[in-house]
Amino acid sequence: IDIIYISLMFFFLFEYVGFATLPNQVHRKSVKKGFDFTLMVAGESGLGKSTLVNSLFLTDLYKDRKLLNAEERITQTVEITKHTVDIEEKGVKLKLTIVDTPGFGDAVNNTECWKSVADYIDQQFEQYFRDESGLNRKNIQDNRVHCCLYFISPFGHGLRPLDVEFMKALHEKVNIVPVLAKADTLTPSEVKKKKIKIREEIEQYGIKIYQFPDCDSDEDEDFKQQDLELKESIPFAVIGSNTVVEAKGKRVRGRLYPWGIVEVENSAHCDFVKLRNMLVRTHMQDLKDVTRETHYENYRAQCIQSMTRMVVKERNRNKLTRESGTDFPIPVVPGVTDETEKLIREKDEEVRHPDLFKLCLKSTHIMFSEADNE
Repeated sequence: IDIIYISLMFFFLFEYVGFATLPNQVHRKSVKKGFDFTLMVAGESGLGKSTLVNSLFLTDLYKDRKLLNAEERITQTVEITKHTVDIEEKGVKLKLTIVDTPGFGDAVNNTECWKSVADYIDQQFEQYFRDESGLNRKNIQDNRVHCCLYFISPFGHGLRPLDVEFMKALHEKVNIVPVLAKADTLTPSEVKKKKIKIREEIEQYGIKIYQFPDCDSDEDEDFKQQDLELKESIPFAVIGSNTVVEAKGKRVRGRLYPWGIVEVENSAHCDFVKLRNMLVRTHMQDLKDVTRETHYENYRAQCIQSMTRMVVKERNRNKLTRESGTDFPIPVVPGVTDETEKLIREKDEEVRHPDLFKLCLKSTHIMFSEADNE
């Protein structure tokens, strides 16, 4: 009884340990460090990609952009351009990187025009894997692409072959969020029909777009309703505009037509607000988590498998060389660059190091034993 009494007194006197402040500590550290997010925009020219990005983040990322004429667009190859801007809101810093793909889908022959985009994503994974495997891992810069907004043309009857080819080529590498561009060129009923058609074709062709996480059971009803609306909005029908117009006595961003005004931030006119909320307010961290835990881990697993095969082949080659006394050429793994091969060799040395250390100890022990016997 005395032991129980003492235990209860100890509990009531010292019930507050302090680990409940851990979320506050994490919050302070995260805010001090800042956040980074890389967004890729892809789609043919003229669909309003640049305008939408500027509208999403209330900034002008394309001040020095040179506009090409129709003849130059036909001969233009797919390029990758990066625009980085530091945004601060209420003390929270965000390093935003926009990766644009000018020239995509503009040529007469668009066969494998997605390849340079896929190569860029792989290069960012490779650079991160290299930095992660190095000695200085404290200040690793994360340039991995966290989300790709793919713009679908409103003209046509759903997805084009190029749309299907692009999304199938990249859906294992990046979070794809399909966007129905220039929704103001369609009536509300046309938007609804086109969304249903595109969702059916995405499922038909086995395209894996970004999947919104399921809500927890303890979430409030408003959040659950918002999440349901986001899922039903795919693909997001968007309108972009940096022009401020006056509507019903209010100054709003929108487009002025003879028949009226289309407001960018009016949910009854388009899905711009839903897309912005999804990207910035509700799912930015989840997009980063899926990139790290799924897409990057898949790439990392492939790299480790390639490195393992390389190590096994080289060990077999060394074994055959020792047994026969003949030099055999080192087998070349397709797709492995000189830098990757160097990294593989460094990893191979790390793998061999424990065995080499044990061998040195054994040799030293034998040497001293022989000296003692003499």
